[in-house]
Amino acid sequence: MSAVTPAAAPPAPVPGTVRRLRPGVAVTPLRGGLHLRGRRRNVTLEGSPALPALWDFLAGPLRAGGLEALLEDMEPGSAARRAVETVVAQLDAHDLLVTGPAGPAGSGAPGPADDWIEVTADDPARAAAALAATRAEVVSGVPGTALARAVGRALAAAGLPVAHTTDPTLPEGRVHLYADTAAPGPVRAAGAVGGRAAGGRRGGVGAAPGSGARIGVAVGWCRAGGYATAPGSPAQVRAEAAALETRLGPPGATGDTGRPAALLPLLAGAAAHRLLCAAAGLADPSAEGEDDRLLPGLPAVLLAEAGPLWADYRTWVGPGRLDSGRRAELAPAGTLGDAVRRVAALVDGRCGALPEPLRADLRQVPVPLATCVLRAAGQPERFLLGAAVRLDLARLDLFCGAAELMLDGPGFTVGANPEHARGRALRAAALRGPAAGSRPVDSDAWAGHPQVRHWWATLTGRLAVPARLEVHRVAPDVEAYRAVVRSAPAGGGAPGVVLGDAVEATPADAAAFAALTAVARAHAAAAAPGAAGRPAVLARCSGGAVAPLAAAGVRTAAWEDRGWTGTWLAELAGREGAFQEALHRYTAPPLPAGAPPTRQRPRPRTAPEGELTSLLRAFGFSVLHGHREAR
Repeated sequence: MSAVTPAAAPPAPVPGTVRRLRPGVAVTPLRGGLHLRGRRRNVTLEGSPALPALWDFLAGPLRAGGLEALLEDMEPGSAARRAVETVVAQLDAHDLLVTGPAGPAGSGAPGPADDWIEVTADDPARAAAALAATRAEVVSGVPGTALARAVGRALAAAGLPVAHTTDPTLPEGRVHLYADTAAPGPVRAAGAVGGRAAGGRRGGVGAAPGSGARIGVAVGWCRAGGYATAPGSPAQVRAEAAALETRLGPPGATGDTGRPAALLPLLAGAAAHRLLCAAAGLADPSAEGEDDRLLPGLPAVLLAEAGPLWADYRTWVGPGRLDSGRRAELAPAGTLGDAVRRVAALVDGRCGALPEPLRADLRQVPVPLATCVLRAAGQPERFLLGAAVRLDLARLDLFCGAAELMLDGPGFTVGANPEHARGRALRAAALRGPAAGSRPVDSDAWAGHPQVRHWWATLTGRLAVPARLEVHRVAPDVEAYRAVVRSAPAGGGAPGVVLGDAVEATPADAAAFAALTAVARAHAAAAAPGAAGRPAVLARCSGGAVAPLAAAGVRTAAWEDRGWTGTWLAELAGREGAFQEALHRYTAPPLPAGAPPTRQRPRPRTAPEGELTSLLRAFGFSVLHGHREAR
């Protein structure tokens, strides 16, 4: 990044300490500035051709710990001192300075891990002291496995005393490594960045055990490669390793044999690295790569495979959340982008808890489609289909529909946040009522809307589906409308089966979503796969319930009208709050006789806790339950 505004002057160091340039920082002079690159951050300073010369003046004192003495010798308020302080402030703001005791560089972090700690730690002396007080233990099911030996070598290379023990209850392909630490202060949990939770999580990161605690990491083989868990208590890593082996497939009886040579040091080094960072109070290695697929605040597991060789961190929350850090929950998604990232973690093809969208050759015209396969013991495969005005919205509907079908028993509604879940639940409740109970709304009130024209023309023109569309007000005193699309038999007569329906705040919105649903059903019949001749089941459409998420933080151009999806979603978002209140009044059970009119009617209830419900809430999703909810 380029420094275009002066940074605030950093506070003076504590007496007896000095600021140094972090080891490993590379400096490239530019024609009118400097570019500095550290292990995690970089900065470009521009604006004066004198900057390279100023750096030549500063580099020696910064590397040798003489910055404080240099500043004391400079006249306060002088142009030269202001220039030095400006550069120092930018270095400090971009984590390119480190504070340590006065004296020769490196004296605050002695030992084999000196260089690594100096490059990585915010407080090298504190991290080095924590490692110096740490003892390591490597536990395997049988003595002397190659994986156990490699892990022990990696820990010993960092200066830790290592003891090797056996535990016959461990599978042959798994190793547990523990650090008994007397580190002063808490150890950062996996998912913490700079010691703080990121991503708007409810509650704290939940530090890993602190002074005198036993921290563990489990590493092992699986069918296609291996894994390394996030640091945690011994019981936590044992439970997570067992769950991962169940998910990824056990390694079999071969143990270390038959494994690619490169995979062994990769897994051993990664596991040792995670344990060392936890023991030293450093951020977990999963936070180093700035991978925006990972969700800050939730633990990440390292997965590796041999063919071809690769390793990657994936956000993963195991079924047994014993440690306080594992029981943290993300705040509800505020934007569609947040929700989509969380969906991607939960449907990950290797470690996700919900089915991954199929990479099927689905035609995305005239309506975007996404599909997945639901598998359950003793039940036939079910193909589920999501459809919406955009593919990201279709995938969100598909995910919510799959989660609802996988929860225990009927009546669940899943949403990316409370508003989304409530909107889906209220619309479903309203659609369970009678399809028509009043005179249809005149077509002049909805037929001219560009979204209605588009989806109706697609259904009856492009797809050549004979159909009829009617819109009714759900109740005289409720500002909500239900639209129903029915097939129109040849030769006239009574309307046929329902092809699509929707409940929305205006006649046009309801008509548009009902027509869209009918298009999706007709398109899916030809485009979507099925099982044993059975067509894919269409997941419930969120309708306008998803609009606040989709419109959050999105700007629309002044020339866009309601024919543009973004502008239409923004209009829907503006109506959603009042519409949900109107639907609540319509769908809530009647008040008992004699009850005061101000008594609050029951709202959709929060679902009871279960394994999948708990996991969804950990990722910020809302799960509601109502006894009348239909599948």
